Amino acid sequence: MAQQEPAESSQNTKQSIISEELISEGKWVKLEKTTYRDPTGKTRTWETVKRTTRKGQSADGVAVIPLLQRTLHYECIILVKQFRPPMGGYCLEFPAGLIDENESPEAAALRELEEETGYKGDVAECSPAVCMDPGLSNCTTHIVTVTINGDDAENVRPKPKPGDGGTCPARGLALSAVWCSGSGRGTVNCSALVADEHLTVDARVYSYALALKHANTKPFEVPFLKF
Repeated sequence: MAQQEPAESSQNTKQSIISEELISEGKWVKLEKTTYRDPTGKTRTWETVKRTTRKGQSADGVAVIPLLQRTLHYECIILVKQFRPPMGGYCLEFPAGLIDENESPEAAALRELEEETGYKGDVAECSPAVCMDPGLSNCTTHIVTVTINGDDAENVRPKPKPGDGGTCPARGLALSAVWCSGSGRGTVNCSALVADEHLTVDARVYSYALALKHANTKPFEVPFLKF
């Protein structure tokens, strides 16, 4: 996406934005031509996508890691299945959404969780603003961990409140079974779910599952030493 323009070269130049020019703007996103200086001092251009909805919030949106905890059950994460037009199909994702004006990340996370899954929970942790796809966009999000007491009456038969996006909750997936070879009784193997329903997995979900797998298996592996 980067294009090079002639300029005097120098070494160890601080990279910086020179200008941003609007190319096209829609209701939700806009495309800009970003001119910047690279480490050699050369001037380059980049095509950048930005959201039009950010109005002073600490980030564009939130992604929720919902931990469902029930007596005598495996701890599970709740994911949602959503049709994504750019992908041309359904994706398996964490509940997520944009932060409304004058809304905190924590409040946005609880609202999105209830809207997309019907569950009500408590915020356990909120990350700082982190980037989503920095090679394409300046979009940022907070990763919010929410615990759900599955024994509460309001969480026994949760009812989502889907908006225009049409999200629907996937089944609760046991943490020990996500992308692992085996699954406990009453859990769902995520690999099988993805294959059976032809889903594309969100990178954040896959990274989270992979980290859990490594945390569960790597400590018990015999170190491989190179001589």
